[in-house]
Amino acid sequence: MSHQPAAYRPRHVVVLAHPDPGGFNGLVAEAYCEAVRSCGQEAIVRDLYTMGFNPALKASERPGKEGFALSQDVISEVDAIRSSDVFVAVYPIWFGMPPAMMVGYIQRVLGAGVTARQVQDRDADTIMRGKRLVVISTSGNSKAWLNHEHQIQSLRTIIGEYLVNAFGFKDFDDLHFGQTVEGLDQLFVDQLLADVDHRARKICAAVTADRASETAGAD
Repeated sequence: MSHQPAAYRPRHVVVLAHPDPGGFNGLVAEAYCEAVRSCGQEAIVRDLYTMGFNPALKASERPGKEGFALSQDVISEVDAIRSSDVFVAVYPIWFGMPPAMMVGYIQRVLGAGVTARQVQDRDADTIMRGKRLVVISTSGNSKAWLNHEHQIQSLRTIIGEYLVNAFGFKDFDDLHFGQTVEGLDQLFVDQLLADVDHRARKICAAVTADRASETAGAD
């Protein structure tokens, strides 16, 4: 029989990496969480800039090195997100890359204690194994231009497909919004946030289906 508590609610952790919490990326994180909560699931936000997260990987945090030990801020963050079912990264694309805050979070927190050999062999016992990965990115440039420059596909390969294999994620879902600059028309903003709401509800339904399948298999 399944030992899953009857009151269990799937949990989404939304990691926001943008220095302006009141900007469009912040609205995306808020819209995602509101949709998740309206579906009866749990959502928490880890706002890296507000937290003052340090993205710099320390020599002592590299597994296999003498004196290896996770820093206390990494331990605290691992504890905060370990029980999540969905990991959601929300960030802007700057000069073709995610912000250093997001890259550092991936390296220090998601990759905590993971060796290169484990990544290669795809057998790392990571905190994200079996979870769902969602990436919502933004850019001031148009999606057509980014596609021409191969930016979206490159990031989808690195931040999506690679991380799925490296950390054992169950699935990957992404959403990108181009031309998100200052002074956006409110109607345009509302349309984009409606897309976030729709995607979040779709992911919630998938998580619910996952749980139902796991429960049926355990009975």
